[in-house]
Amino acid sequence: FEIPKGADVVKPSRSKELPPSDPDWLYVRTASMVRKVYIRAGTGVGGFRKVYGGQQRRGTQTKHFCKSSGKVARYVLQQLEEMGLVEQDENGG
Repeated sequence: FEIPKGADVVKPSRSKELPPSDPDWLYVRTASMVRKVYIRAGTGVGGFRKVYGGQQRRGTQTKHFCKSSGKVARYVLQQLEEMGLVEQDENGG
């Protein structure tokens, strides 16, 4: 599994203010995504964006749900597909 350049400065979601402080956050996310694919097959990038999304704090305004980064989910799924742990479904996902 290859870590892309700039993984230490990328935010996993628009709702986050800072990038993760754990240097191994991408490995943890990958393990979590493999587990979720095992439990619920057919989950795609859009589903993972919802799962890993969160409440965006907007100051005095009410909180608003926003999805997580699609680039991170797409990259992890592509890496897992190269490793042979995940394969694409005929119907998408």
